[in-house]
Order: sequence, then structure tokens, then C-alpha cells
Amino acid sequence: MNPCEVSWFSALCDDDYEFLGVPDPRLASSFEHCRDIALAAEAAGFDNILLPSGYTLGIDSVAFAAGIAPALRRMRLLLAVRCGEAWPPQLARQLATVDQMLGGRLCINIISSELPGEALPSAPRYRRTIEVMAILRALLNGESLNHEGDFYKLKLEPPRIRTVSGRCPPLYFGGLSEDAREAAAEQADVYLMWPDTFEAVKATMTDLAARAATRGRKLKFGYRAHVVVRETEVAARAAAERLLSRLDDRIGAGIRAKSLDSLSTGVRRQAELRETAASDGYAEPYLWTGIGRARSGCIGIEAFILSGYPHLQEADLFARYVLPRIEHAALVV
Repeated sequence: MNPCEVSWFSALCDDDYEFLGVPDPRLASSFEHCRDIALAAEAAGFDNILLPSGYTLGIDSVAFAAGIAPALRRMRLLLAVRCGEAWPPQLARQLATVDQMLGGRLCINIISSELPGEALPSAPRYRRTIEVMAILRALLNGESLNHEGDFYKLKLEPPRIRTVSGRCPPLYFGGLSEDAREAAAEQADVYLMWPDTFEAVKATMTDLAARAATRGRKLKFGYRAHVVVRETEVAARAAAERLLSRLDDRIGAGIRAKSLDSLSTGVRRQAELRETAASDGYAEPYLWTGIGRARSGCIGIEAFILSGYPHLQEADLFARYVLPRIEHAALVV
């Protein structure tokens, strides 16, 4: 088996807590706090770190990536970009520039977003996302572009600003709806899944692999989850209970509703898991749904994107108790 990629998460979108649902000014998104998480993750040995993006929450992911890139020596950045918010040729130039600043260690998390204030139905939104991915891939591969789509009509010479490798960085992408699955099969390199039962994850992977194969493509698979790590299972369960101990369910529902993906198919599946879990919140052994009470949730799996509250402390705990037991390395796509 190949090593898996183990990534951490920097809380750019106002998503860090000691007690879930209880805002803490010390943990609010800022350049300094998110920088500290990224530097700690690199020092701890993580292979990559996700920089999330949300136009109503926190700080900008592309600007943050450019700011942190010179401080990193080894770790990759998985930079989330929202398709509805940027002109693709300009975004390609920004991404190539960040990749140069990183020494060629950029990865891209594509988010099928709407424009701020826009409500675009799922089918056209994902068609636009496919176009954005195709445009980015061509330009970041250093190719000329003659694109005639429903959303973009572009004819461009090969760009001068290139990535270090001369190739498009890996495109990570997630979504459970029919439209999202088709978009992933068409253009993604790594398909990201949220927590689910073993059988449901297996079924999703089988389906996506088949869809990609019909296009002559292969997908790698990633898994995005929160973790609670302690020296023993008893201590981990106690830490999980403490994390939820001050959560008001009305506040939790408000946090979930504020998320930009709150109506997605994947989020609905997370709600189903919570509703069918046992009274202690476990859907199956070690699959705990408690975080979902205040979060919209994002085998053969080769990439893991992990997070935990508070992010700095949980990164250290995972690095001490779990990471040394895993054969891991940056994902090769």
C-alpha cells in the first residue's frame, strides 16, 4: 500500500472552539491565529493543510496562502477557492503565483460556490464549476485556451506565469449530489468525502470510480473529518462530552444554517447520520456525530483532511498519539 496523505485544517472561517458553539475571541480567525495553526502543523509533521474559504466568514484564503507561503519549508497548502467568486484566468494567475511562493507545493480545493447574493440551482452551478476546473487546468498546464462554454467564452494564449512543475496542481473536490458526482468524475483529481458508515463510504467510492472510468479517468479518494484524540478511548469520549457541554441546540442550529453549504446533499446525509445514531451520538464504533450538532459536516482512501477543537491543541495530540503510527507522505497525483 502507498503512504496516505495526512492533512490538518487552519480555521480561516471563524471555526475554532474550546467549547462547541461558544465563541472565544482568542480563537477567532485572524492572520496570527491561522498562521500559528499552519506553522504548528508543519512542525508536527503533517503533509498538507486545508485553508478553507467562505465569503461571509473569516479571512480570505488566497491572501492568507500568499502570506503564509514564505514561512513554510516542507508542508503543502490545500487552498480552497470558491468558483463563483473569481474570474478564472485571474484566479489561475493567483494560484500559479502562490505555487511559486511555495516552491511548487500547492494543491487546490475546488468549491462549487455561488456568487455572493446569487442563488443558482445545483445543475447550472455544477456545470459552471466544471468549466472553471477545465479553464484552470488548461491555464495552469501552460496551454493555450479556446473555451466555448455556457458560462465562459475565452480565447487566450499560454500564460507566462506558470507553476513550478509546469502542471496544474491537484484538484480536490467534494459533493454527494448527482451533479457534484458528475463534476468530480469529469474534472477532479481527488474526490473528498465526509464521514459516513463504512458501507456508505465504500458505495460512494465504487460509484465515483465507475463514473470516472467511463471518461477514461481515475480518481483518488480523500476523507474529511473532525477527530478527538487522547491516550485512551475513555479519555477521548470524555473530551468529546466536554466539547459539547456548553452547546445550546438552538445556537448549534444557527451555526449550521449560517454555513454556505447548509442545504447540500452531503449536509443532509450528515443530518441523517445524527438522527440514526445511538443516544451517545455514535453511528458506528468510533464514528461520532456530536460535532454535527453545530457544524455542517464535510476503503482505499489515500488522503485524510483532519481537524479538531481547538485546532492548535488537537493537532499536537494527533501528532503525538496517531501520526507516528501512520505511514504518510504528500499525495502523488
